[in-house]
Formats: sequence, structure tokens, C-alpha cells
Amino acid sequence: MAIDSILAQIDAEIARLTQARSLLASFGTVAVAVIEPKETKAPAKAKKKKKRVLSPEARKSIADAQRKRWAAQKAKSK
Repeated sequence: MAIDSILAQIDAEIARLTQARSLLASFGTVAVAVIEPKETKAPAKAKKKKKRVLSPEARKSIADAQRKRWAAQKAKSK
């Protein structure tokens, strides 16, 4: 390509981009004027999750099951 044709393409692209920019700039000012912020309510506070509590019986059964697993693993490794 000749340098003249490259320069012509660049000038055409600059003109196209300038036109697009001016169109968007004018649209942006209209959009800002039309869209007004709505009153927003204060965000509702998230409810804190209650701490899950195990009954003593459930805690004992879990501990016993874990001890059984540990014993099985220890017997397996010998």
C-alpha cells in the first residue's frame, strides 16, 4: 500500500471515530438529565445466623464415632 492511501484510511477512521464520540457525548448528557437517581431505602440488615448447638447426647455420639474411627485406623496401621 502506498503511504498516501494509508494516511487517507487513517484520516477516514479519525473522522468516523470523532463523529461517534460526539454522538455518544451528546447522548450521555441527555441520558444523565433523563435518568435521575431514585430514593433508595436503607439496606436491610442481614439477620445473623444463630449458632448451631448440639445436644450433649449428639456431641457424645459424634465423639464416640470418631474414637471408633481412630481405633480402626490405629489397628489398621499396625
